[in-house]
Amino acid sequence: MGKVKLLTLFCVLFLTGCSGVKNIQDLTYIVAIGMDFDEAEEEYVVYLQGLNFANVAKQEGAKSVDPIPIFIASSRGETLNMAVSKLYGKSEPPLYFGHVNTLLVTTRLIQSKAGEVLEEIGRNRSLRPTMKVFTTEEKIEDVFNIPALFNYPAIYTVLFKAKISQLAQNELKAITMMDFLRDYYEPMGTAKIPSVKIDESSWKANQDYPILYLNGFSTFQHQEYKTDIPLDHAVIINWLTEKGISVDRRVEKAGKLAAAVRLGEPKMEIMYDETADKPKFSIEISVSADLLEKIQKDLTMNGLKKQIEEDIKAKVESIYNEGVENKLDILDAGEKWYRKHPKQFQQLKKNRTFYLDQESLTEMKVNVEILHFNSYKFKRSIDGEL
Repeated sequence: MGKVKLLTLFCVLFLTGCSGVKNIQDLTYIVAIGMDFDEAEEEYVVYLQGLNFANVAKQEGAKSVDPIPIFIASSRGETLNMAVSKLYGKSEPPLYFGHVNTLLVTTRLIQSKAGEVLEEIGRNRSLRPTMKVFTTEEKIEDVFNIPALFNYPAIYTVLFKAKISQLAQNELKAITMMDFLRDYYEPMGTAKIPSVKIDESSWKANQDYPILYLNGFSTFQHQEYKTDIPLDHAVIINWLTEKGISVDRRVEKAGKLAAAVRLGEPKMEIMYDETADKPKFSIEISVSADLLEKIQKDLTMNGLKKQIEEDIKAKVESIYNEGVENKLDILDAGEKWYRKHPKQFQQLKKNRTFYLDQESLTEMKVNVEILHFNSYKFKRSIDGEL
């Protein structure tokens, strides 16, 4: 019996050895890192966004109406690590990087030093490869200082959305560092980073209430920055290349708004010319649509279907052609081609020229099936068909 008591006391003493473990309030949790570059001083400028738990948890009862400040630290250094290290002695509670969710870099930095930044981030063991990455033309401090609506903390903004199911209509999908690097180092295909912008006019609360939204892509081909893609094109690219995304689109007839539709998740099939020594292909897109609003009363069902198909075809061809002009494989046709044609790819790689041109896309077919008409009635067309 005495031995049992002694063993129990021994275990209790070991349990008290956890006194070095810090409580949740005894650490400064960094949830986002921002990076910029001062060309005049040749220094990296680093921003850390600290998490405040005071209004993060959803509590029962009334929520405080007093806005809680967003804590942002900044520092400079020749590298990311050297800049951050200057903040350790100036931060109490101490910094903790185990919950970094977002990396935000300026377009100025990513255009000139993408390779250096990505290499340094990849080597940092404190940062998880699943963190999301964004670019911005705004001042990083301004972006980090934007709260969500109703004074919710910054972790409820687009910088921290976790699942595709949380996306609003016509909103871009975030990308993780791991997925971006996979595309970045592919020998063919385009790597994309969503860009963040501040909107100061959509919401008001006695005065303008700025919010964050994703306004396009920064794009890379062959580990080199190429160009920025605007939101309208970026939404279509996201819709074509990602899964589980639907978009709302306007349908025009004779240059005027005819209807509004919601396009479901498309099926895009790329078929290659097996006799060509570089990517040469046709595209077939199949998609279902729901009619949201019919504006023009004389619009027929077949006319609506045909107009949606023509609009999609024209939009995708425009996106493809602009990509070729910027030496971008924006539809990732080459990424699929080189895996199936390794011998031709090795020969093409020796040429050192961009592998797509205006003639690479030989044909495009679009098939739309309208599933729901929202109780709208259609007149019969001249040929007697609905």
